[in-house]
Amino acid sequence: MSDLAPASTAAVQRVTERLSALGHPHAPTMLSDAARTAQQAADTLGVALGQIAKSIIFRRKSDERAVLVVTSGDLRVDEKKVQAIVCAEGGKLGRADADFVKAKTGFSIGGVSPLAHAEEPVTLIDERLFRFDVVWAAAGHPHAVFPLTPDQLQRYTGAPVADVTQAPA
Repeated sequence: MSDLAPASTAAVQRVTERLSALGHPHAPTMLSDAARTAQQAADTLGVALGQIAKSIIFRRKSDERAVLVVTSGDLRVDEKKVQAIVCAEGGKLGRADADFVKAKTGFSIGGVSPLAHAEEPVTLIDERLFRFDVVWAAAGHPHAVFPLTPDQLQRYTGAPVADVTQAPA
């Protein structure tokens, strides 16, 4: 982790300001290599893949609202479980393309933070993140990350903790 440097871009600054307002003790830092995938982030940080709190965005079709699922990097989101939680009876969840993600969150894919979104998403937190004392989340840029505990993540987002992943293979 010697390749960490202070972070600076408009999106990262937004995350930095939100973390500061929440009293979070760690500002985002920039990695020397991109962390567009959970595996890249884990390798660069020298942590377990599951410690990467990846932010997955879906599109709720009924109202075009962004649905953010923050999940462990070593697991896959079960879209049907998420749909059952966030959609009314018969409602559907759809994939979010890069333009939708950028418009709704203010972040590009690969750098979606779990907080400081352009429009507040419907958010769910994967219960399996709580296996770890510390997780690492994107901070608005593919090179920017910050550490936090799963409890802090839940407190900062106000999101419910749920079973939102597929059973491990």
